[in-house]
Amino acid sequence: MSYSVFIDGQEGTTGLKIMERFAKRDDISIIRIDEDKRKDPAERQRLINESDFTFLCLPDAASKESASLCTNPHTRIIDASTAHRTNPDWAYGFPELDASFRTKIESSHRVATPGCYASGFNAIGYPLVKHGIIAPDYPVTISAISGYSGAGKKAIAVYESAEKPESYESPRLYALTQAHKHLPEMKLVSGLSQEPIFMPYVCDFFAGMTVTVPLFANRLAKKVTAHDVWEILAEHYDHAKYNGKSFVTVVPFMGENYLPEQFIPANTLAGTNNMEVIVYGNDDRIMVTTRLDNLGKGASGAAVQCMNIMMGIDETTGLV
Repeated sequence: MSYSVFIDGQEGTTGLKIMERFAKRDDISIIRIDEDKRKDPAERQRLINESDFTFLCLPDAASKESASLCTNPHTRIIDASTAHRTNPDWAYGFPELDASFRTKIESSHRVATPGCYASGFNAIGYPLVKHGIIAPDYPVTISAISGYSGAGKKAIAVYESAEKPESYESPRLYALTQAHKHLPEMKLVSGLSQEPIFMPYVCDFFAGMTVTVPLFANRLAKKVTAHDVWEILAEHYDHAKYNGKSFVTVVPFMGENYLPEQFIPANTLAGTNNMEVIVYGNDDRIMVTTRLDNLGKGASGAAVQCMNIMMGIDETTGLV
């Protein structure tokens, strides 16, 4: 069976990456919009309602507008923006978090895929809250770094320019007012009662990211060792496997035989839809890091995975 797919915002970074993931698929028929009509609401409405699936790869306001243009009850929408991630009427597109997330994605006509940083954090925060390791009011701090591909077209152009400012060669801390757009979904999806302190850095490499949460053992809701935390996360994501497969992997404890140099580089999963969960530190100060591609499991890969689930086919189709 072939499905018709429209990408509203096909020229953006996420839209282009989704197109790349469809390149070798014969079950997808792409509906293209004429370049001069990309901002024409009437033409976009026609194509949205003509499609089986529409991906929204747009700024928030435009995504809300496009969603409102859909009147065809059979069209299913996957939104890659922030616009609908905390809307209870939309499924949250992270199937590995829990069976309930996967079930809602399967049956929903409206799915909001997570933000890249939010994916990295919720993969840690959700199971730790669910299994009673951290209380909802635990004062969570998150440190994260990302490749510059997540910073938008204008920033990408600066990073890749011959006139790149010297400051762009260094990691740059941003979201200084603690108002990053991913914070509401981080709080809601993980089950926290307050937004965490969030310290994101954009860095001079193209794609990939790490998201790290430090834990003081004497402040946790349960008495656990670092190895206990690893076991809980490993079991949680083992249960999350679908047909024996999962894009989320908990690596051996402390990176045994996995991180021989005892470094965690951020770009090793670039080009994939995979995510790794790494537990290290010691029994007093426990560290948990996720590593993923901000353009893969953090954006286009997650969107395509959700579409596969909604189609009822192998969710790894077209993904690596």
